[in-house]
Order: sequence, then structure tokens, then C-alpha cells
Amino acid sequence: MSQWRRMGNLKIVLVILVVFLIGVLIGSGQYQKVSALSDSTFEELKLFSDVIYIIQKDYVEETKSKDLIYGAIKGMLETLDPHSGFLPPNMFKDMQDETKGRFEGIGIGITIKEGVLTVEGSPIEDTPAFKAGIQSGDQIIKIEGEPTKNLSLFEAVKRIRGPKGTKVTITIMREGFTQPQDFTLIRDVIPVRSVRYELLEKGYGYIRISQFQEKTDSEFDKAMKALEEESKGTLKGLVLDLRNNPGGLLDQAVKVADHFVGAGIIVSIDGRREEQRQKWVAHPEPIATRYPLVVLVNNGSASGSEIVAGAIQDHGRGILVGTQTFGKGSVQTIIPLKDGSGLRLTTARYYTPNGRSIQAKGIVPDIIVKPLRPEEEKEVVTPQQVLEKDLERHLIEVEKGVPKEKEKPKKGEGKEKKPADNQLERALELLKSWDIFKNIARGNK
Repeated sequence: MSQWRRMGNLKIVLVILVVFLIGVLIGSGQYQKVSALSDSTFEELKLFSDVIYIIQKDYVEETKSKDLIYGAIKGMLETLDPHSGFLPPNMFKDMQDETKGRFEGIGIGITIKEGVLTVEGSPIEDTPAFKAGIQSGDQIIKIEGEPTKNLSLFEAVKRIRGPKGTKVTITIMREGFTQPQDFTLIRDVIPVRSVRYELLEKGYGYIRISQFQEKTDSEFDKAMKALEEESKGTLKGLVLDLRNNPGGLLDQAVKVADHFVGAGIIVSIDGRREEQRQKWVAHPEPIATRYPLVVLVNNGSASGSEIVAGAIQDHGRGILVGTQTFGKGSVQTIIPLKDGSGLRLTTARYYTPNGRSIQAKGIVPDIIVKPLRPEEEKEVVTPQQVLEKDLERHLIEVEKGVPKEKEKPKKGEGKEKKPADNQLERALELLKSWDIFKNIARGNK
């Protein structure tokens, strides 16, 4: 009797799994025919259902099917590149809130480097983590006293985030520490203001984009108009600061680049399917084309910010100043599932207008300007900046359809706690020189 019951359970589980997989395929636009599930796939699903049956029958504690399925999906996504993952309903909602410009937490980005939970990029300005002095490259050894070893990235995010006013203690190990140190932070609403601006000097504007959200392009428009009004006429030059910008929404990055690129390709993406192969072309007469432009980048500039920087560099629209960028040249698609969860899946690589792939390589500025740091003057070793090429399972760079071998990880630069003023000062000097040489050229005619 138990054998027949077991066979019945297996059939039920198999049907559920097949329906789930077909649902995912349909939801992502990949469903073609039922035959897409090959005989070998069915055999592997039978093995999977056997494991679920054994766990539910023999495991020391009672288990829920949903928990097992969620765990299996998480594990499946974790065999892919580090930017793909499964988002349970609560995390999927958090991600949607974040793209709209707010979430509750401590204000850091995290990744997994060599199996260790690591702070990625600088903390968001004026957040609990920023005020506590958390730095890029810090290793998070424990969360609330529980070791983070073997903890998935999404589970770590879940534990660190929480309602405003609640406390979370993270244990940090940093180069220069003799032993790990505890940081107790009070969670807060993290309003991610994507665009900030100011008039540096008369006629010279400054715009910083911290990440690309739903309203970034409209906020950028307002910033440009405000700078023009403050300068009481045409700007002499503009500094666009993309340092420590981790990216965000692709369409918003394209729209910002469109303000500067007068014509031609802004970015192209190439995936396995025809519909994943697209090109975004600039519209004529963008509002900011007439301004001399300097773009600030560093090794915290990733994804969307690299799209903007790459387009400006390839079109010769402005001068890139700073240090080599992060090197994230892949596109992630968010695929909602019917139970409120979602998949964050890498579906394509993107290329600059000249066909350059920056995956695990980054963009090299036209003028290298390293930040000045007090730590360097004192010859103190600072934490290494985590780059795309340092992440486990990162995609191999592909240039013109030819895959290249993975580069051996090299030691990165120490990461400043906040953008260094000397880079901004150099950008302003370049804009002023631009104006001077233009006047000299006119005088020689």
C-alpha cells in the first residue's frame, strides 16, 4: 500500500513541477512546445521528486512542500552567475520599493566574495551604515551573532533589512583589524535620492546620480533646468558624477545618456533569443549636448553607470576622469511569478556603441585620477574594492562573439569612504581649460 501511495505522491509532485516549469517558461516568454522538456529533464525531475518524498517521509522534523520548493529554486539560481537569484514574495516587494526610491534597512549593498559576505561599494550617504563608518570591502562575519558562512545573498539581505527603528548587529572584519568588531545599527527608511546637483562656480554645474530609479530621468531634467536658472544663462560646463553608482534600471540609464549623445547607438544588448537582441539609439538634439562635459567614474561605478560612461566615451561627447569602473556588463530581467515571488535572471550582455564588452573588465577613463586618501599617506593598508571579476561565477567577457579566458583576480585599489575632492577639482580644472582653449582657438582665427 505504501508503495502505491509513494508512486501516487511522486506523480503528484512531478505534475506540480512540470506545471511550475511550464509556468516559468510562459511567464518569461520562453515557452515553445511541451517537447521543450526533454526525456532527460523528466528523468531528472523524477530524481528531484524522490528527494522531496524522502525528506518529507524521513526527515527528523516535519517539512513544508513550499519551503522545500523555494529552497530548491534558490539553489538552482545560485549555480548561475552571482547576479541571478530567487526573490521570495517579501524580497520581491522590497526590490520593487527600492527601485521606486525607498526601503528600510541600513544603507549598504552586499555581495559574496570567495564565500564571504562582503560590503559592495560605498554605503549610501547619510544612512546608518554610512554614519557608522562601514566601508566597501568590509567582511560581514556575523549578523545578530549568527555566522554568515554558507548564507545565501538573499537570506543575508533579509536578515539585515527590517522595520525602521529596530536594531541589527553586524560583525565586521576589515584589513587592519586585529579581530572582528561589532557594529550595532538602528535601521531607518533609506530614501535613495538618485539625483543631486549644485553650481560649483559661476557657469559650472555639478550633477551626481547615485543610482538609476524610476524617476531618475525626470529628476535629471529638473536638475539641468535648475542649474541653468542659477547660472543665469548657458552653462560653461558640466560635471556628471557617476562614482559609486551601482546601476539600476536600464531604461533610465539610456534616457540619461540620451541627453548627451546627439545621434547613434547608446547601448546594445545581446542574448540567446532574438527578442533579447536590441539596440537603443539616441534622439536628436538632447538638452545637454551643448555643454562641455566631464564624467567622474571609479571602481564603484557599475552596470547602468557604465552604460552612460561608455556611450559618452565612445561618441567622444565628454572626458572620463577617475579610476577603472566595476565591469558589470550583464543585463538582469525581473520575472514575476504568480505567488508574488520573482526571478532575477541574467538574460543578456550589453555592449557600448563601439561594440566593447566591459564584462569583468570595466571602462578605463580617459584621464586616470586616483583619489587622495589619508590612509595612503600613513601607509596603512585599506580594504580591497570588490569588482565584478572578483565575484564567484561571474560571466566571462565576450568581445565580438568570441569568449575570452577569465582573468586572474588582481589586487584592487583601496576604496575611499566618500568620493575624493581631488577628482572633482580636476574635473572642474578640465572644464575651465576647455573654455580657455576655445577662446584661444577663436583668437587665432
